[in-house]
Amino acid sequence: MKYNLLTLALAGVLAGCSMVPNYQQPAAPFAANWEQDASANAQVPDWQQFYRDANLQRLINTALEHNRDLRVAALNVEAFRAQYRIQRSALLPSVDASGSGTHQRIPDKASATGSAYTSHQYVAGIGVSAWELDFFGRIRSLKDSALQSYFASEQARRGAELSLVSSVAIAWFTLQADQQSLQLAEATLKTYQDSQRLIELSHDAGVASSLELQQARTATDGARVVVAQNQRQLAQSRNALQRILGAPLPELDEQAAQDSHNALAELPVALPSELLQRRPDIMQAEHQLKAANANIGAARAAFFPSISLTATAGSLSGELSDLFGSGTGTWLFQPQIHLPIFNAGRLKASLEYSEIQKNIQVAQYENAIQTAFQEVADGLVARTTYAAQLAAQDELLTSSQNYLDLADRRYREGIDNQLTLLDAQRLNFNARQQKIQTLLARQISEVNLYKALGGGFDNQAAAKQTN
Repeated sequence: MKYNLLTLALAGVLAGCSMVPNYQQPAAPFAANWEQDASANAQVPDWQQFYRDANLQRLINTALEHNRDLRVAALNVEAFRAQYRIQRSALLPSVDASGSGTHQRIPDKASATGSAYTSHQYVAGIGVSAWELDFFGRIRSLKDSALQSYFASEQARRGAELSLVSSVAIAWFTLQADQQSLQLAEATLKTYQDSQRLIELSHDAGVASSLELQQARTATDGARVVVAQNQRQLAQSRNALQRILGAPLPELDEQAAQDSHNALAELPVALPSELLQRRPDIMQAEHQLKAANANIGAARAAFFPSISLTATAGSLSGELSDLFGSGTGTWLFQPQIHLPIFNAGRLKASLEYSEIQKNIQVAQYENAIQTAFQEVADGLVARTTYAAQLAAQDELLTSSQNYLDLADRRYREGIDNQLTLLDAQRLNFNARQQKIQTLLARQISEVNLYKALGGGFDNQAAAKQTN
């Protein structure tokens, strides 16, 4: 009994040993701040605050509920959590109860009495089977690795959610832009058709030439081509949005859909670089790095002896009715030690593999940070340049409209021919189409910037999981 207590005490002391290298977060491979006047209090809003369009919020909620990719990511989190619980359970002994009965006929030649007989033996017991004492932290290292993998899967789920929200927003803005382009193309086609009818009447009256008539027909046919293209693009954009949602399009407020200029809230102009370290992909990469670091500890511990215990206590009897009677008690205590001597370099190669995997995770962690830095820097540059581009686009649209009004008036007065009017109409259509596409590009840029900044993750939750 004293020996058993001494063994358990020694196991408790040695259980504090760990072969895991001390974890040190790699230095971020970028400057401390990308904005000199960055405000440490700047915060990225939640998506409900950033996406202010009521229809878009309804679409995002639908996607969060029905999108299959996000559902798979959530199930992966549950799977990694189950794996962590399995690995954690190895730290504690598994206690099992068992019962068995053995019946064997002994032939007369093998019998000590010279007569054949049948032996009966009944056993009932409770015990621990092959419980490994984690002297060198191998099991705890595997448990820590599984925990970090679970945390990484949670960040992967959050990253999938952030990507899904951004994808829904981009698909919705694209659908609205396609609707506006189709409306513009249909209005242009109607204008060309009206002009063609007037020219046909003038041609029949001998006023307009055949060349002018062909020019009008060519413009009308070209407008029909553009309308068909926009109709196809609009249908495909609607299908793409429905695919992202994972469900049919919900009922939308058409009045709200007409005003998309205030669909997005303003993001803080200057943001601290520390926000990049709360992005889901960066946090996922760091948890994977910690998991690889823990695996090194498990690989190191494999070089040392492993000790396991098997112990049972119960009753043994030749009669089932007397199984729990007086004098039937039995016990078994069986410690076992395993010491690696020769394994053809397998353990050394396993340790080298774990160290290489850690170096790979370090590189991937640094790459995730560099990618985040580029995405945010590109987003801030795009914000400035799109503002200048839209201002120039407005001036171009005004100029093209003035040109169209003047060309139309001069054509009606007989000063210029129809070719000048068609050129003015074409330039005005292109300017309006470019304005729609530029507004769409700016919206997509703001959505991507919001995504690059991490989407307004809860700081307390981030700190809690990081620690």
